[in-house]
Amino acid sequence: MTIMTPQEPEWLNTKLAAAMLGITARTLYKLVDQGSVPGYRMGRVIRFRRSDIEVAIEGFRIEPGSLQHLYTDSP
Repeated sequence: MTIMTPQEPEWLNTKLAAAMLGITARTLYKLVDQGSVPGYRMGRVIRFRRSDIEVAIEGFRIEPGSLQHLYTDSP
């Protein structure tokens, strides 16, 4: 006998998408407006694809050596 497990939803509301990214809903809206994260208007609500959020997370990865200006002493 096979037990069916519920799959995670493909579409996320703003609260869940923001939580996945570790940011506020307001910051998520800014990222959508800037084109960094795709959002979809469905009637009066905005939804996000889980796969788009996962791609965005990888896109926000910091390249090694790119933060040196934050910790190097400058005269």
